[in-house]
Amino acid sequence: MKPLILLAILLFMCTTHANAQLSSDDEAPRVETANGTLEGTVRSGVRIFRGIPFAQPPVGDLRWKAPQPVKNWEGVRMADKFGPRCMQRQFFQDMIFFSDGMSEDCLYLNVWTPARSADEKLPVLVYFYGGGLFTGDGSENRYNGESMAREGIISMTVNYRLNIFGFFAHPELTEESGYNASGNYGFMDQTAALEWVQKNIAAFGGDPDRVTIAGESAGSVSVSAQMASPLAKHLIAGAIGSSGSLMGTLRAGPLSEVEAKGTAFGEAQGATSIAELRAIPGDELLETTARMSPVHFSPAIDGYYFPKTPEEIFAAGEQSQIPLLLGWNSLESGHQGVLGSAEPTPDNYKAAIERLYPEHAENVMAVYPGSTDKEAKSSARDLAGDRFTGFSTWKWADMHMETGGDQPVYRYMYARPRPATSDGETPAAEGAVHSAEIEYAMGNLPTNRVYDWQPEDYRVSRIFTSYYANFVKTGDPNGPGVPEWPALNHGEPRIMMIDAHTRVVPEPHAERYKVLDEIR
Repeated sequence: MKPLILLAILLFMCTTHANAQLSSDDEAPRVETANGTLEGTVRSGVRIFRGIPFAQPPVGDLRWKAPQPVKNWEGVRMADKFGPRCMQRQFFQDMIFFSDGMSEDCLYLNVWTPARSADEKLPVLVYFYGGGLFTGDGSENRYNGESMAREGIISMTVNYRLNIFGFFAHPELTEESGYNASGNYGFMDQTAALEWVQKNIAAFGGDPDRVTIAGESAGSVSVSAQMASPLAKHLIAGAIGSSGSLMGTLRAGPLSEVEAKGTAFGEAQGATSIAELRAIPGDELLETTARMSPVHFSPAIDGYYFPKTPEEIFAAGEQSQIPLLLGWNSLESGHQGVLGSAEPTPDNYKAAIERLYPEHAENVMAVYPGSTDKEAKSSARDLAGDRFTGFSTWKWADMHMETGGDQPVYRYMYARPRPATSDGETPAAEGAVHSAEIEYAMGNLPTNRVYDWQPEDYRVSRIFTSYYANFVKTGDPNGPGVPEWPALNHGEPRIMMIDAHTRVVPEPHAERYKVLDEIR
């Protein structure tokens, strides 16, 4: 009888353990972080923690200061809803936020984890939203981390300060900073979030040694910034960039120039000191920016966050030496980006090129020809896209291939057009427009009901999501079920064309980027 009794005891223990595991899926999950206990939610086995503070609210005297460590809290803090989005004006209709309002108190992050315990050491993806560094939020559905979590990855989104609050430099701020610089607060927020990950992600079942950062547009620019800054070294193990880098999309200017813009803003606001500016309500500051360029506040080569220009950092091989996956879309801009309101005719196109490149028009037109209306429209569109994101992303890849040691660089061109809208009012696009790849890559097509997604769209998404997931896990996008993707090399550079027929192709437009590189 003893063996039967032992067997019964073992079966009881196994059943009890299984029930405990099952009940934990139904219960609100809790995690003990360095600052206190969080309680989140569960959805389809994914544990979700929203609105986690990673720095003190940058308000009052902390406005325009580097992010400060978050303070501890007592008891259990609910993490069941997104925090407020950072101060911004609404610019893009396709940005739909689920944030808890808008506030300067906005330094929160969100975690989606499939881990059932703190011992799993899963890879981590930290995603930075786009929006030109003047709008955006981590609560958008297209960045939702559930799909990536189902790939066995902890997925995160991070808020960071924007516009006047994130990239305002001023001589008085430089003097008070303690590090003789100002501006770049938005990038510092991102770095502070990565420091939070190092301290806390293990409690969510993550591996702090396998953290990949990713982003699109200004988020991609942010990824290039984190790679370039010495402050972010040793915080990241891989990087994914989509459509943009500091090498041209959103250039960083000398600190003195950015400070001068800050001084001019203070004068426009009628304030003579930083103390006066800090006393002005945030919405009033936003109203003043509305009368100025929304991208007026650019990153700064401040001698601290960026000791020198990003190009100089990458040329010297001083960037983070990590695997890099990056690319851009086939229709990043329309012909209006070069021609404005002028019709796409050869004469109008030639005049536009001569205006943009008075000393190099002939060289530009050699690689962007425009001898017919059709050719002028096509070349104007290509040049506008390259000026916007294509060249800067290519330059980022080229420089990291040169000076990134033995770290691989994988480059793609994304060409799948979005389908027609569900209401039938808008036909399918002619190419992959700016930001079109996000839902595909993050596995979030179902979260966007504007478009009439077809089975082919889901097949493209499955491949793109697999590349992302494989790269986050191993630093290599290759794996079962996807076309083999070779790393870039000097002898025969090949890229992945991601489309209905995803395939490797020779670098198609190197001559264009080389010309732009020579004349910029």
